[in-house]
Amino acid sequence: MRIYADRPLRFLVQSGADLLTAGWIAAWVWAGLTLHEALAALAEPGELMESAGDGVAESMADAAEQAERVPWAGEGLAAPFGRVGEAGASLSEAGRGFQETMGTVALSLSLMTAVVPVLFALVAWLPTRGRWIRRASSAAALRSMPADSGAPLLALRALATARPRRLLKVSPDPAGAWRAGDAEAVAGLAEVELRRLGLRPRRS
Repeated sequence: MRIYADRPLRFLVQSGADLLTAGWIAAWVWAGLTLHEALAALAEPGELMESAGDGVAESMADAAEQAERVPWAGEGLAAPFGRVGEAGASLSEAGRGFQETMGTVALSLSLMTAVVPVLFALVAWLPTRGRWIRRASSAAALRSMPADSGAPLLALRALATARPRRLLKVSPDPAGAWRAGDAEAVAGLAEVELRRLGLRPRRS
């Protein structure tokens, strides 16, 4: 499998594009994680509310229990403590709800921040790299075959994919030369295809 081109300039372009894509992905993943941490920190007031509410509810429950032990008036004395305890429980529930909401917001926004740019990079980069790897790998396999077997197939690919002006540099009638089995023209057309993919010509 061919991952990179043989020719230095094409190799530098490909490796540079790969590094830029990897850096882009890493930067947006880092941005997503950083945003998640920042938004998650905003849930701390909810933790304080939950802790305070639990403390109030627990204290008022103990106070109500003690008030109920007072003869004759215990139930009436305990009622206010019970209402304050319910308010503490409501505060605690509101704190938990706030934390859950901020957790959902932090996760959603951080995923959007990281996933969308990463998907954009992969959609723009992977298909192009995948096509080149597939074509270059098959061309390299043809190049390694005996000249009378691989070169005609590479030349045929050049006729189908290369720009006409490059074909005309090989022969005034490249298709006719290929059909006639002109060895020199076939070798020239095969080289055009290999050069198009950034691969070196077959070594003699």
